[in-house]
Amino acid sequence: MAGIKDVFERIEVKYLLDEMQYRELMKRLEGMAAIDGYGKTSILNIYFDTPDFTLIERSLEKPVYKEKLRLRTYGIPEDDSNAFIEIKKKYKGVVYKRRITMAYEEAVNYLTNGGRPSKESQISGEIDYFLQYYKGIRPAMAISYDRIAMAGIEDPDLRITFDTNIRWRTEDLSLKKGNVGKDILLPGQHLMELKIAGAMSMELARILDELNIRQTSFSKYGKGYVEYMYGNALNVEETVSNITPFKRAV
Repeated sequence: MAGIKDVFERIEVKYLLDEMQYRELMKRLEGMAAIDGYGKTSILNIYFDTPDFTLIERSLEKPVYKEKLRLRTYGIPEDDSNAFIEIKKKYKGVVYKRRITMAYEEAVNYLTNGGRPSKESQISGEIDYFLQYYKGIRPAMAISYDRIAMAGIEDPDLRITFDTNIRWRTEDLSLKKGNVGKDILLPGQHLMELKIAGAMSMELARILDELNIRQTSFSKYGKGYVEYMYGNALNVEETVSNITPFKRAV
């Protein structure tokens, strides 16, 4: 996938929309943003964590700095399909993402069997360090969803995504299984992510305010983890404040 960026630095803001808000917002975005050439895409992820879930527990405590490691494909992969290994870090509200791409089979071998990537780079060195630093790190949870992505028409740095059918599972952790698992969202809900390089435009801020669309804290992996631990989709913020730290016998 030539031309795809491997380094990102941006602000990501999340909103949870009902069906009416989603439909009205899509009307209001005409002329400001357009759906990209991929249309609706299934995004499949495997999140890696330690046996006691150090990474997601730390993330749910909302520290100043947090990081994640995941394997991602766009659509159900074959062995030779492009796959992305990503380190996603967040520091003081700014998201930094660094990733490398390789064949899916090679990526799985690298992350789980100690294989080596065919192409070494600075980012692969950072991934090596990540795998060594977090002892016992292994595939922990699959998070998958269907996404519609929009890009700004006049502002190339503006990107808006809408995710539905967000699901999690802890068994059969192969991306070849596709978007299967337990649902996180309620019927009709859409998770919107606004990805910007700087401040939101006044026009977009006005539209969101008129539609009563409010910023929320939402971690897909966090929601899946809370449901895995406690058997229902509790509000992550309430759960963290009430019963942190999480611990599960493994």
